[in-house]
Amino acid sequence: MSAQVVGWPPIRSYRKNTLQAKKYVKVSTDGAPYLRKIDLNNCKCYPDLLKALENMFKFTIEREGYNGSEYSPTHEDKDGDWMLVGDVPWNMFVNSCKRLRITKGSEARGLGCA
Repeated sequence: MSAQVVGWPPIRSYRKNTLQAKKYVKVSTDGAPYLRKIDLNNCKCYPDLLKALENMFKFTIEREGYNGSEYSPTHEDKDGDWMLVGDVPWNMFVNSCKRLRITKGSEARGLGCA
């Protein structure tokens, strides 16, 4: 009787490197019945992320704070806390973000400095 081979078929090294370079997180938005994913490593800063989310969901997010904006992007960190996108430095955000949620602006009050 032979032992079961774990991890078969083997993943080639170039595919391992490609998979490790991705940082996909789920993105949900109020009123949408489905989730999407975004690769945070494709974005270099918060304005890039906001632009990608705007293109994904076809709406506009105010750049200078979220006061008065119809939509507010929030994220869940590794501790399970929900915060406004932009409250922490970019590198910390990329490393700790588990998922994104775009809420109506009125629902995001109290999360940040609104």
